[in-house]
Amino acid sequence: MALVVYNTLTRRKEPFEPILSDQVKMYCCGVTVYDDCHLGHARSYIVWDTVRRYLIWRGYNVRYVQNFTDIDDKILRRAREEGSTMEAVAERNIQTYFEDMRRLNILDADAYPRATETLDGIKRLIRELEEKEFAYAADGDVYYAVQQDKEYGKLSGRKLEDMQAGASGRVDDEEPKKRYPFDFALWKGAKPDEPAWESPWGKGRPGWHIECSAMVREFLGESIDIHVGGADLIFPHHENEIAQSEAVTGRSLANYWLHNGMVNVGGEKMSKSLGNFTTIRDLLDKKGADPMVVRLFVLQAGYRKPIDFTDDALTAAENGWNTLKDGLLFGFKLNSTPEGELDRASLTVQEFQAAMDDDFNTSGALAALFPIAKELQREGNILVHEGKTEAEPETLLAQWKTLIELAKVLGLEAQPEETTVGLSDAAIVALVEERKAAKKAKNYAEADRIRNELQAQGITLIDKPGGETIWHR
Repeated sequence: MALVVYNTLTRRKEPFEPILSDQVKMYCCGVTVYDDCHLGHARSYIVWDTVRRYLIWRGYNVRYVQNFTDIDDKILRRAREEGSTMEAVAERNIQTYFEDMRRLNILDADAYPRATETLDGIKRLIRELEEKEFAYAADGDVYYAVQQDKEYGKLSGRKLEDMQAGASGRVDDEEPKKRYPFDFALWKGAKPDEPAWESPWGKGRPGWHIECSAMVREFLGESIDIHVGGADLIFPHHENEIAQSEAVTGRSLANYWLHNGMVNVGGEKMSKSLGNFTTIRDLLDKKGADPMVVRLFVLQAGYRKPIDFTDDALTAAENGWNTLKDGLLFGFKLNSTPEGELDRASLTVQEFQAAMDDDFNTSGALAALFPIAKELQREGNILVHEGKTEAEPETLLAQWKTLIELAKVLGLEAQPEETTVGLSDAAIVALVEERKAAKKAKNYAEADRIRNELQAQGITLIDKPGGETIWHR
């Protein structure tokens, strides 16, 4: 089976063919670290973490780089509001980013470059753009001359005359300095009381778009396999990245451009002004959502589609997670651990891979997992109440191994709850016998006390017909 992905650049699904047969270079646009991460960030980084996991499972050696924008007007504004510094605001929010993402079981990137740490590469790229006459200096600023770029707009499909300068609110009062209103800033001259760095054009700081072009080049090379981000970044950010990079190198910046859909809340776009803005930590801490429920909620939809976050949707995801979790914990009831190689020829694995090979169809992949999760859940209930399973344990353990490995590709993992079990099997059997004697003597309070004591230590007792009692941890 061949992996097929939807390429925003060509507006169609294409077979995935990396530059090097066994390697994938992948870049993800990261957060501007002025505030806590929100549901939109959760959706985006869960999606790209899953894509990365699947490529690794498929056998590729993936190098995954994700940046932090730590120079930005929003960060400076927050620092002024707090009476703090740009560095302090950025560092605090970088740390909370890691806390939030690790709770959602998102793997760390191989590198996290920061704009403040890539200034040499940024200035080098701007100089090269000047030399090729794709950039010009104007009173301390430097701009990209979009009219020099005959392919400008190829990612977004926009025509130059239809575009608006200053998209995303990143450009403010610089229009008088521009030769053409749609030119965008590569370097911004220093302003009073703002951080600035020395450059050939005077003290200043980089524009937003140039940092990612420089980071991709420094950490992954001039051409990469996959560039990802939210659909809101297609224009102007990714469009401008392509323009900057390809004007210098003459090569494709990325062969495949992938973009995830947005998050709505109750049918409306999530925004602070509408009061429906939710941070990841508020969702996990104040609302008590399980991180795996959030992850499952995101993966139930195709990554390119918008998703609508509602309480009902989260409840449905919670019900689905409870089924998956029961299946993932099945083997622990047999005091087993997942062993052996995954049978990649099995029907479940084939269905899972067929779904994921179709543009990372996580909804279809989940559909392949739920039947075995439900079967293991059912057999687990039988084991608890009957003391043995209907199916052969070896068959069930093979299914369990499959479920664990494939769910892990989606970042869905479960571990048994920690208990204070310290009793040996012999000690448990002795207490069960004591309880049986107490019941025979009609000392039901003592029988209940023993049951409760065992239950507190993670031991479940099941009374069977004929006076037999079975137990399990």
